[in-house]
Amino acid sequence: MGKKVKKEAEAPSKDVFDPLPIESKNPATVVLMLSSAEEEVLAKACEAIYKYAEKGDENKSALVGLGAVEPLSQLISHEDQLVRRNAFMALGVMAANSDVKRLLKKLDIIPSIIGKLSPEEDVVVHEFATLCLVSLSIEFNCKVKIFESSGLDALIQLLTSPDPDVKKNSVECIYNLVQDFPSRAAVHELNGIPPLLELLRSEFPVIQQLALRTLESITTEAGNRMAFREEQGLNRLLELLQSEVFSDLHVEALQVVSNCLQDSETLLLIQQTGGLEKLLQFLAMSAPPDVQMHATKALSRVAQSRTGDNRKILHEHGVEKALINLLAVDHNGVRTTACQMVAAMSENLACRDTFRNLDGIQAIVLLLNSESEEVRESAALALSNLTNGNQFNAITVYEAEGDKLLVRQLQDQCQGAVAYAAAVLTNMAGQEALRCSILAHGAMRALAEPLRATDTRVLASAALAVAALACDADGRADLRDAGGLAPLIKLLSSNSAEVRSNACWAVRVCASDEPAAIEMCRLGALEILQEINSSSNRRNKFSEVALQRLLDSNLPVKYSMTGHLSSTNITLDGFYDPGQARVGHRVLTLEELSKEEVNQHRPVIAVNGKPDQLVSAELKDDRQQDGLVSSRSLSSLSKSTGRTLSRAKSRNRREDEKQKDEDENKAQQEAAVVEKPWTLLYDAEFCDLVTEAAKSILPLQGEREQCISLAKLVSDTMGGAVDRDKLHHFLWELHLSELKLELQSNVIPIGKIKRGTFYHRALLFKALADRIGVSCSLVRGGYNRAWNEVRLTEGPAKAPGCYLRPLTYIVDLMHTPGTLLRSDLPAAIQYQAI
Repeated sequence: MGKKVKKEAEAPSKDVFDPLPIESKNPATVVLMLSSAEEEVLAKACEAIYKYAEKGDENKSALVGLGAVEPLSQLISHEDQLVRRNAFMALGVMAANSDVKRLLKKLDIIPSIIGKLSPEEDVVVHEFATLCLVSLSIEFNCKVKIFESSGLDALIQLLTSPDPDVKKNSVECIYNLVQDFPSRAAVHELNGIPPLLELLRSEFPVIQQLALRTLESITTEAGNRMAFREEQGLNRLLELLQSEVFSDLHVEALQVVSNCLQDSETLLLIQQTGGLEKLLQFLAMSAPPDVQMHATKALSRVAQSRTGDNRKILHEHGVEKALINLLAVDHNGVRTTACQMVAAMSENLACRDTFRNLDGIQAIVLLLNSESEEVRESAALALSNLTNGNQFNAITVYEAEGDKLLVRQLQDQCQGAVAYAAAVLTNMAGQEALRCSILAHGAMRALAEPLRATDTRVLASAALAVAALACDADGRADLRDAGGLAPLIKLLSSNSAEVRSNACWAVRVCASDEPAAIEMCRLGALEILQEINSSSNRRNKFSEVALQRLLDSNLPVKYSMTGHLSSTNITLDGFYDPGQARVGHRVLTLEELSKEEVNQHRPVIAVNGKPDQLVSAELKDDRQQDGLVSSRSLSSLSKSTGRTLSRAKSRNRREDEKQKDEDENKAQQEAAVVEKPWTLLYDAEFCDLVTEAAKSILPLQGEREQCISLAKLVSDTMGGAVDRDKLHHFLWELHLSELKLELQSNVIPIGKIKRGTFYHRALLFKALADRIGVSCSLVRGGYNRAWNEVRLTEGPAKAPGCYLRPLTYIVDLMHTPGTLLRSDLPAAIQYQAI
């Protein structure tokens, strides 16, 4: 054998680069390494970026500027597991930065992230992938993208992960997603409730809280609540509530229970399992305020339910006393929910009395002074329910001086507080003493502003309060003086049926006052009500009544628009006939008509047999003022003279004081001279006719004789009988033109007319008949025709106990004055037409 020769080592390849360990403190260099083709370099670079990003938000922003986000978003899909894991670590930490989130949304990275949530992937990838989704799921667009990419299903699967961080991130992301309806509704379909309930057994409180908050959100849907009950979720919550160990979870657990109590099945279940007693225990003063607040909110759901005798059961458990104690807790949330539950419990009549007997109403009235809007609103809500149909509770509110506080609350910035305050005042106004007190505090003036609100609750409640308070004449006057009629009339055109209905009722009540009725007509109420009544959709049960009452309180307008005044429509001083109303034109007031220049149109006939009391009163006041001024001047002069007898210096002072007194007197006299309001001219001739009618007609026996005698008096006053064939020779028009020129007015007092035709005589007959108690109606026809109808019963009864049906007659005032024409005979028909 040959001698062994030592084998020489092979020379290293020229193409292979020896490994080079790199240490860099420059993040830009590390970011450049993300473009390397070597897995080891990429893994170390991602790890370095992760550690750098963890140090603060400034570092994250710096990495964005260096362009690290885009290569990292690509590396999460790298073939190497370590590279993927480190890239996810870096990206998961960086995603909390707003600039990073914006770039990630632009890169459409969500489908790639969700694709790595499969069970085969590394648990670290799951942790940081879900962490990245937590940051992104705050944005609405990202929520939609996650849901569309089946992200909710993948996240629900991860709730059973052995890693607590994965659980925490997954449930937090699910919580963000279920804030929107599609994800909330899909949880039940994806069987997400069982793993969420299992998280309640976690040893980590943050996971338990996130699970409870997620359950609170999803149990707002009926389908999820049913699945929650089927999975024994309520029992699990009651276990938490009964354990002091989990006291930090009680608030969240009560919120879930409150949602579940919307269903009658849950109500029955919680009563059977003793949960109701547990909820009542939380109302005790020893419980934390947050727990008391949410326990009260949950019990409110029980009280608000329309099924079963829940309020009765709560009443038997003495819930009223517990609620009254909560009203004294120095926590606005507790007070608010307590008042809301009081409002719910007030549906039970026995509870209303209990709250009153335990001084609960007084405690609620005090809360109207609270600085919290929510407390004031809920307190007013509770009072509105307590006083609804309960006079004793209304009196208790009054005795606690609640009416003053409620009137003040009508000017509150909180719209709900205003609406409920108006509702309480409406309930109280049913009693006269309380209504007077409310008005004395300026309620009508305070309601003028809510009538201009934009909130339909406020408008409806304010209109109803006006209707309740306007039963009093002082209330109607206050509303008119405060300018409240204009916004009230505007509410008649509201698109809300409730607002329209309440406004119609308020108009109907306010129309009892003639000045208010005239003002509402001027504001266009008649036209609006006519439009409402002609519409099948907008008409309501009060609109027709309002229109009729408005017309009955403004007879000139009624006669102008309808051409008819019934026997119950009694004309008073100030009545006038403006002629038949024209379509689309408002009937002008008498004051407006009197201020027009004399024209060629038919004159307006006015009735006024009452002297101008206002002028007489003013003259009397002027005389008294003159006497007072003279007395004061003499007194001051006398005193000045007595002081000036000794020295010349005092004389100068006296003259100065005298001049000062004269200046004061002159100023007072000038201030007393104000523009006098317009008044209707006193009609002395008509007053004399009333006196004559009373003397000559009232003593007559029988309505027929009275009608005949009155007809003759009217005819004699206005020119006597006129043959039908000679009507064109009866120059009544010339006579009226002369009166217009004489008076320099288009308004003519009826007593001055000595030549009158059909419509003048019919108006005079009606005016005189109303004043002496003769029942008759006034009807307008065409072509200057008008007539009076009377209903008379004549002849003996056919049998005892039987009554004759009255017949309608038309009174002839023109051709054969005093003749009564049966309305169904040709003579009557001929009298009504040309």
